[in-house]
Amino acid sequence: MSASAESAKASAPSAGEEEKAEAGSGGELLYCGATNFEAMNRKLASGMQGNLVSPTRLRSLLGVDIRSVATGCAACHSVALGADGRCYTWGRNEKGQLGHGDTLQRNLPTVVSELSKYKIIKASVGRNHTVVVTDEGKSFAFGHNKHGQLGTGSLRNEIETSPVPCLVTDVTNAVCGGDFTVWLSSVEGSSILTAGLPQYGQLGHGTDNEYNTKDSSVKLSYEAQPRPKAIAVFSEKTVVKVACGTNHTVAVDSSGFVYTYVLNPPYMGVWRVWKVRYSCRGSYYNHDALNITDLTTCLLYRLGHREQKDEWKPRLVEIFQRHNVLPPNAIVSAGSASSACTAGGGQMYMWGKMKNTGDDWMYPKPLMDLSGWNVRCMASGNMHHIVGADDSCISWGAAQFGELGYGPNGQKSSANPKKVDSLNGMHVTSVGCGFGLCLIVVDRAKAGAKLDELDIYDGDTSTQVEEKVEVKATKKAPASAKSNKRKKTKDLSESEEEDDDDESSDDENGDVKGAKGGRGGKASTRGRGRGAKKATPEPKPSGRGRGRPKKTESPPAKAESSGRGGKRGRGRPRKA
Repeated sequence: MSASAESAKASAPSAGEEEKAEAGSGGELLYCGATNFEAMNRKLASGMQGNLVSPTRLRSLLGVDIRSVATGCAACHSVALGADGRCYTWGRNEKGQLGHGDTLQRNLPTVVSELSKYKIIKASVGRNHTVVVTDEGKSFAFGHNKHGQLGTGSLRNEIETSPVPCLVTDVTNAVCGGDFTVWLSSVEGSSILTAGLPQYGQLGHGTDNEYNTKDSSVKLSYEAQPRPKAIAVFSEKTVVKVACGTNHTVAVDSSGFVYTYVLNPPYMGVWRVWKVRYSCRGSYYNHDALNITDLTTCLLYRLGHREQKDEWKPRLVEIFQRHNVLPPNAIVSAGSASSACTAGGGQMYMWGKMKNTGDDWMYPKPLMDLSGWNVRCMASGNMHHIVGADDSCISWGAAQFGELGYGPNGQKSSANPKKVDSLNGMHVTSVGCGFGLCLIVVDRAKAGAKLDELDIYDGDTSTQVEEKVEVKATKKAPASAKSNKRKKTKDLSESEEEDDDDESSDDENGDVKGAKGGRGGKASTRGRGRGAKKATPEPKPSGRGRGRPKKTESPPAKAESSGRGGKRGRGRPRKA
């Protein structure tokens, strides 16, 4: 059932109502998606097991009032802010992005102790860094600082495992891209500042700070910007909302106009296109698997300007003008290769790369599936989205680890917005999308007893992995026993024994060699090669009976050797 099938015609809340709701007591945090943070977006032997495919409560936050959540489209860690101002972090921590003073992974939300004396009201997450804002207008950051994305003004420490102050004053909000950060400030003339990696022009200063590492070399590098710098284009404007994708930015000024900027690749030379292959769509793809067409779809249409042109500085999106400017309570969101916002009448618009296949939306288009819904919050991940609207939670996109929350019996991905059935009737107040995960905050008072029906996650992934391995082993046991029985009663040849050994080694490695055919490991127990063995004294090297029996084979031998293998498979005897 699509989200548009049951739309509710409700008026959008005013800005005062929104602030009042935000200052409320908070709600219950729910999580769905991957839990093996170490293996996310990586090819590890352990694989991705223990995924939470339905919205699940977290043991460490049971009964804790959560006001808002944050994660990033390229991030494998998350942040939750309590109604009391506490900051909780968990997930991958290889670069100290959790702020606990170490690089140890946390499977469950843990309080950042060094921020306990502050009341944290805003937080944002990049690929490997985190930035928070206090109620006093101060900003702190921790994690990876190779490109100066922490805004400390220094590159001396590449990793900061504990919160350090950012060189920005009177901060009202902070939003992270993949390897850069945007701050909003109440200082006149400096309402928006940026720091970090300028490689794609995402800092909005009209340059990518590119230079040759040596005069005699064509190798390029980019001068990091560790000190937050105000964007000159907005010197006479006040930016009130901002959203960041992996390598692009969407900003909204006090008049409701929308601006986007990032470097587009189509007009680059081929040698420059090769450079950006490594960070296409904010992920860690192999550059050999990509081409110029991939880059065009990844980095071109997210700006919404209807043309293939580099935007080194913020540019106005023409469709959001006159009677279609964004209201004060508008929602703005950015994914790895897409952008979204709500405009006049609460209508949701989206543009960029919507699906893995098909044409992209080169300019903002209304998302008709959400027409009539009162959208309160939205977040976009790598290629998936989640929305809190009316008394429902709606998600769609391409999912890998159950992050859409449709449940074990539900579909894995959805091209169109679809309600999360287990959260039907719940009031969603905040959402977040990371790489392979979703965060949802629901009003505990309105949810009532429905929360008790949801599962609780204890943070232990090893138990789940062991259970799955045991199930796999028990399934292989009957087939192995059956194979041993046949060996004793029918005295198989050496070639068949070698085939059985190959099968067991393939099961351990998780691969099936092409020599075994399309039927996998079970084929060795079906006697395909036995008819061939009795018909020809010399066994085939493969042991699978590819050499069919001679036409002189006697009928008794034919009946005796066929069994199940004689009725089906490649080793079936020919008619005399």
